[in-house]
Amino acid sequence: MSSPNEAYLAQITPILPVKNVLNALEFYIKKLKFKLVFIDEERNPKYAGIRRNNIALHLQWHDASEWEISKDRPMLRIQVQGIEALYKEYQLMGVFHNHTSLEEKPWGTLEFAFYDPYKNGLIFYHPL
Repeated sequence: MSSPNEAYLAQITPILPVKNVLNALEFYIKKLKFKLVFIDEERNPKYAGIRRNNIALHLQWHDASEWEISKDRPMLRIQVQGIEALYKEYQLMGVFHNHTSLEEKPWGTLEFAFYDPYKNGLIFYHPL
């Protein structure tokens, strides 16, 4: 911990852009096993928070006109314990793309990656 005179960065909560919050919630809750923490409104939400273990994400609606412009979407690196089990779990949920595999990387991690329905990149890794 830091002293009262020092700043301490304790947590980060990425906000992912999505076209439809309800559809994004369905993907993250049903397929990736996150839990709903909050939603701004039930019928036509614009903002929601989800969590799985110590990982929190927020999902934010963005207007369709913003998706017409080609731009990079966020890439998240999420450290995992039990990466083989998570890989198998997500493989069974059918969320992977054709090239998704569990691989040892030259930078010393075992990892796999795929995109959510809105092209936000999700990389799950475990240090070797």
